[in-house]
Amino acid sequence: MKKPRRPAERKKEFGKLARQLACLGWISEGYVQNRGPGAGGPCFQWTRKVKGKTVSVALSQQQFEALDKAIRNWRLAQTLLKEMQRLSREEIFTQLPGTKRRKPLGKKVLGLI
Repeated sequence: MKKPRRPAERKKEFGKLARQLACLGWISEGYVQNRGPGAGGPCFQWTRKVKGKTVSVALSQQQFEALDKAIRNWRLAQTLLKEMQRLSREEIFTQLPGTKRRKPLGKKVLGLI
């Protein structure tokens, strides 16, 4: 379990994450697959969910490579945003006055672990 950081450390870490997020490039959700020749259909395919339905699109090799990178960027963006949220909650709940409570809020309730 991580011990709470000082405000200056949190701010520095948050800035680092924000810079990483700003440098990501194109993003996309979904999955791409290289089915290989002889699969009985398109070799490269992009699949995603739209309103609960699976939608698949045939791709060229260049589209496949670009979407593969965009999907990896999307997953990294989600990871970075999750950590930024955690740092934000840690800052808000440790630095700003709160209401009186019978028991202190736990780290799990605050989303810090």
